Amino acid sequence: MSALDIQYPESEEAIARIVVEAGKANRPIEVRGGGTRLDLGRPVQSASVLSVAKLSGITNYDPSELVMAARAGTPLAEIEAALAENNQMLTFEPMDHRPLLGAVGEPTIGGVFAGNVSGPRRISAGAARDNLLGVRFVNGSGEIVKSGGRVMKNVTGLDLVKLMAGSWGTLGVLSEVIFKVLPRPETAVTIAVSGLNDAEAAEAMAAALAMSVEVSGAAHLPESVIARFAGGSLKCGPATVLRLEGLIPSVEVRTGRLVAEMGRRGTVSVLDGDVSAGLWRDIRDVTPFADGSMKPVWRVSVAPSAGHQLVAALRLKTGVDAFYDWQGGLVWLRMESDPEAGLIRQYIKALGGGHATLVRADAATRASVAVFEPQPKPLEALARRIKDQFDPAGVLNPGRMTAGM
Repeated sequence: MSALDIQYPESEEAIARIVVEAGKANRPIEVRGGGTRLDLGRPVQSASVLSVAKLSGITNYDPSELVMAARAGTPLAEIEAALAENNQMLTFEPMDHRPLLGAVGEPTIGGVFAGNVSGPRRISAGAARDNLLGVRFVNGSGEIVKSGGRVMKNVTGLDLVKLMAGSWGTLGVLSEVIFKVLPRPETAVTIAVSGLNDAEAAEAMAAALAMSVEVSGAAHLPESVIARFAGGSLKCGPATVLRLEGLIPSVEVRTGRLVAEMGRRGTVSVLDGDVSAGLWRDIRDVTPFADGSMKPVWRVSVAPSAGHQLVAALRLKTGVDAFYDWQGGLVWLRMESDPEAGLIRQYIKALGGGHATLVRADAATRASVAVFEPQPKPLEALARRIKDQFDPAGVLNPGRMTAGM
């Protein structure tokens, strides 16, 4: 697609005109932010591209209120820089998909919320959608909608803010987002427990989360991937890592309690400073699987006690590498060749349920496999009705999440 096929509106009104014209001409639009997640989801069959990259800038930020508003095309780096100046942060630490997908460009704040992109701190701070307070967007009819204001016909009672988070541009073109921010912790340390197998690690993480020490990150890194974290600074062998954050005196006390408990389970070391920060950045960005290949990578969400069981079952049937975040409830899987979508989802169902998203694969695979978790028939029908209300002409990112929608 040439640059002439990409439109860069600089206002909501310009977005609305483009969407209305596309509907009249029955010409599907691919909605973009910074273009860093174009290869996540099913390939969009579009006639043109609408990029919000020029709809940029922080529109309201009073650090004392712990709330920021920004246009959707604002680079994430600009948001984080403004927050850092005031010693604040996005608590849900959104993943940077560029290394894993081999993408270029700049992630935008609109793209973060459109994909509900959340990192390791989700277990304590919630997902991106839990931190989203308000939205403005243009729906598929070219109407400018503000959360809490205009109520769309036949969707009364729907939480538009939560609905837009994770909709991947299929319901509307985000133009502005309002979200919570929080103070940056004074310090952070990581307690690393060496030598636990996957099942033992699941028990250790559950025990740590049950303690009153406020764990903000809990992950397990098997031996097969350990060398690829934090520049190889961790010792050989599997490591179970637990993060504590906050005021220095509080962290010191909580570290002592957690080290004493985890010391009964394995050899314990304490990481701080750049090593600790780099480790959680690698976990967030799935650095071990950012290998330049197109080997399929899955993001699987299951009960924390079921993650290691899923991996063990898969290893009996196919080649797979894995590590665990969110106390074991988020499993990152890299397959050797075939994505094995049917097998993975069969095992997830047998283990009590969950969902699997194919984050990385070539275009042909993403076109032939259900990239996002298939919904039960009643939920699928509801999703279709919502899509029809928000985008009656079906012009916004058609097919990105589900074939035919």
